[in-house]
Amino acid sequence: MTTTRHPLLATARALADGLLAPHAARVDQEGVPVGHLDAIRSSGLLGVSAPREYGGADAPDAVAREVQEILAGACCSTWFVQTQHHTPVRMLAQSAAPVRERLLGPLSTGESLAGIAYAHVRAFPRVPVRATSERGGWRFDGRVPWYTGWGLNDVMLVAGVSEADEVVFAFTGAHEQPGLRASEPMRLAALTAARTVSLELDGLWLPGDAVVLRTPQEKFALLDRPRSTNASPAVFGVAYAALQVLEDAGESGTASALRERLDEVRGQVYDLAGHPVPYEHVPERLALKTRSYDLMRAATTAAVVAGGGRAMGLDATAQRLFREGMFLLVQGQTNDVRRAHLDALAQF
Repeated sequence: MTTTRHPLLATARALADGLLAPHAARVDQEGVPVGHLDAIRSSGLLGVSAPREYGGADAPDAVAREVQEILAGACCSTWFVQTQHHTPVRMLAQSAAPVRERLLGPLSTGESLAGIAYAHVRAFPRVPVRATSERGGWRFDGRVPWYTGWGLNDVMLVAGVSEADEVVFAFTGAHEQPGLRASEPMRLAALTAARTVSLELDGLWLPGDAVVLRTPQEKFALLDRPRSTNASPAVFGVAYAALQVLEDAGESGTASALRERLDEVRGQVYDLAGHPVPYEHVPERLALKTRSYDLMRAATTAAVVAGGGRAMGLDATAQRLFREGMFLLVQGQTNDVRRAHLDALAQF
């Protein structure tokens, strides 16, 4: 699987094999423990893409993708909590706003862990969260449907849309405060362990120096689109983990056939992910994403079939990977992705 040699890949693999994978079944049932995140914080993996001058590794995107793939294949719940962190880091690294100097260092070194509360911005022209300029800062009102890592993260990146259709991104503490209230953690078919809540924003006021970015919604959509049209590295991580289960069950022939196809699609996906113009080749990206889903689904299904009745136990790796794969089918889903996936399934 390794396409690029980098010290953080060895770090990720050691963490995956020594801690995450051995405890994944327990985490799935009991929740992501603080100890797992502490290990990731101290490993340097939270700063994989962060600037060196702020304590990060400034690793190539190919390395960052493979790190995420490794972690997701070992424990998807732990992966999902920590993967939220990397978007705020990248946004701060590209910003000249004052909040960069306050937060980029702690986020790059792992001293602080960030979550994100902005996926709802993709629902435009519907505006689940409104941002209003007020008293030298910004007031946020509305409902954030999904926020992962509640009780585990230190800070959150929240966003709303202004009356001028400008997307406003700002940082605040990841805890209840005036104007911000969290639901109870959701019980989900997969990744309940990641502590996902909804957030009610009722007059959450943040000062102007908490803002990291203000950008027209159309520009945000153009730059954000690749995040949803490219297949997630987690899809490959879960698929490869399922193939290992299949091999361990003695079904090396089936595993080998699926692995060959998965390797090919993975290479194509990552080649496009590294394209210098990230919003080009959207139809090809979507086609490869649905093909990636097909192969992940085949791999996780094969692992369950090979396990027989034993695969139905809650401590069985095969059924956990199957459920995690189901989650990845809708994680970060947009209308474009949904339409492309359904159209492909109609021709299956």
